[in-house]
Amino acid sequence: MIAETPDGGVVLVRRRFPPPGWALPGGFVEAGESAAAAARREFREETGLPVDLVELFHVYADPARDPRGPTLSAVFIGRASGVPAGADDAAEARVFPLDALPSPVAFDHALILSDYRRYRRDGSRPPPDR
Repeated sequence: MIAETPDGGVVLVRRRFPPPGWALPGGFVEAGESAAAAARREFREETGLPVDLVELFHVYADPARDPRGPTLSAVFIGRASGVPAGADDAAEARVFPLDALPSPVAFDHALILSDYRRYRRDGSRPPPDR
């Protein structure tokens, strides 16, 4: 989930469990749950904030994107406001400007955020094989 904030930042969480680093809030779909419902639930669990989904940005499915094993991520763009607080799988949650992201960034989330910056700049979406 790429959650935009009113000041133009995005919400990231510092992972509590390996692999270490900062990441976009997210998680796994539970049985009987839609991808959109899972995105909203995971975001609230990890940040304490509600989020309004705006659009489905892209699907990332490179088999090497997660060192724990193959995963597929349906990345939504949403809007959130308030002060995030890390909970559940997140040791910490903060808002960062796109031009001042923390390091390290886990998984392929640096690529996702780079694609998102380009999308906001010129409207171009990533290629389907990402």
